[in-house]
Amino acid sequence: MPCLVYAFKVGHNMLKFSCCVVSMSHSVEGPLDLRFLSEDLFSACFVTLSSTYSRMYCSQGYANRFHLVHLLIVISFMVSSHGSDFNKDFVVTWGHRNAQIHDEGRLLELSLNREIGSRVQSKERYLYGRFDLEMKLVKGESAGTITSFYICTGGLNHDEVDFEFLGNKSGEPYILHTNFFINGTGSKEHQFFLWFDPTEDFHTYSILWNPFNIILYVDGIPIRVVKNNMEYGIAFPTSKPVHVYASIWDAEDWVTQGGRVKTDWSKAPFTAYYRKFNLSNACVWNDGKTDCGINPDWMDQKLDWWSWMTLRWVQMNYLLYDYCTDPKRFKNSLPPECVIL
Repeated sequence: MPCLVYAFKVGHNMLKFSCCVVSMSHSVEGPLDLRFLSEDLFSACFVTLSSTYSRMYCSQGYANRFHLVHLLIVISFMVSSHGSDFNKDFVVTWGHRNAQIHDEGRLLELSLNREIGSRVQSKERYLYGRFDLEMKLVKGESAGTITSFYICTGGLNHDEVDFEFLGNKSGEPYILHTNFFINGTGSKEHQFFLWFDPTEDFHTYSILWNPFNIILYVDGIPIRVVKNNMEYGIAFPTSKPVHVYASIWDAEDWVTQGGRVKTDWSKAPFTAYYRKFNLSNACVWNDGKTDCGINPDWMDQKLDWWSWMTLRWVQMNYLLYDYCTDPKRFKNSLPPECVIL
C-alpha cells in the first residue's frame, strides 16, 4: 500500500518526517521519529519526484530504519548518468603509461607507481556546466595517494573546484577533501567522511557550476554549496573557461595523518577507475562563445528547501573539517564569505 512522504526536517540529533501510512492493518499520520519506528513499518521503495515534494511508494519486503533514512536522503536528488567515450573526450597529459582506456572508451584506469602518477584532461573547455563522473577508488592500502576529479582554468590566477580523495592505511576510511580556488586563491577546504566504502563500487561525483552557485554532489546528494556573493565584493568564477581533469598522484608529505604515514610502495601500483562522464550538461567554450545546448535547466539551478535540509543532514553527520570554523587558522577574523548568510 502507498505512503506519501511530503516533508522532513533535521533536528539536533534525529531526522523527522511527516508521513501518512495506509496499509491493510493500520493507519498512522503525523510527525514520526525515526528512532522509534518499528522495523517492519516501511519497506524498500521506489520514488517519483516533482519540484515541490517527493512521493515514496512502498512495496512488499521490509527495511530497517537506517535504510529508510538513507532512502530519504537519496531521493532528494536523482542523478542521470550518461556514458562518454574517454578516447573522444579526453587526452592524457601526464603519465601516459599509467593511463589506460578500456571497454571501447567507456572505462578509464589511472595508476600511480613510484616513478609517476597519471592525469587526463578534457579536450574541450567549458564556461558553466554540470559535470558528472563515476569513480571507484584505490582498494586496500592507499596512504599517501590522492585520487581526484576537478575543473580548472589553468594559469597563475586560476579558478578551480576540487574533489580530492585522500588515501589512508588499509581498513581506515577515505577522506573527501573539497577545495575552491578563485583567481589563484584557495584554502577554502571542507573535508568529509563518506557514508559508504568508495572502493567497493562506482559512485557518482558531480560539480554543478552556474552563475548563481557551485554545488558539489555525491550520488546526487548535495554536500557543499558556494554562492555567488559578488555583490558583497567576494570573487566568484564567471568568465574563465575550464578543462575537466581526473588524476592520481603522490602527496605523502601531507595527505595521510599530516604526512606521518608514508606511501607503501610495495603495494604499488595504486589504481583508480572512472566511467560514465556526462558532458551533455555543460557549455562548450569556443573562440569566446559558448554553446549550452537546448534548454539548459541547470543554468539557474539552486538548492530548494528539501535539498538544503539534505545538505544540513550531511554536514551534521559527515563533515569533518570546515575552514570557516577554524579559529586557530583565522585568529583575527574569518574570511568574508564565512560570515555572509
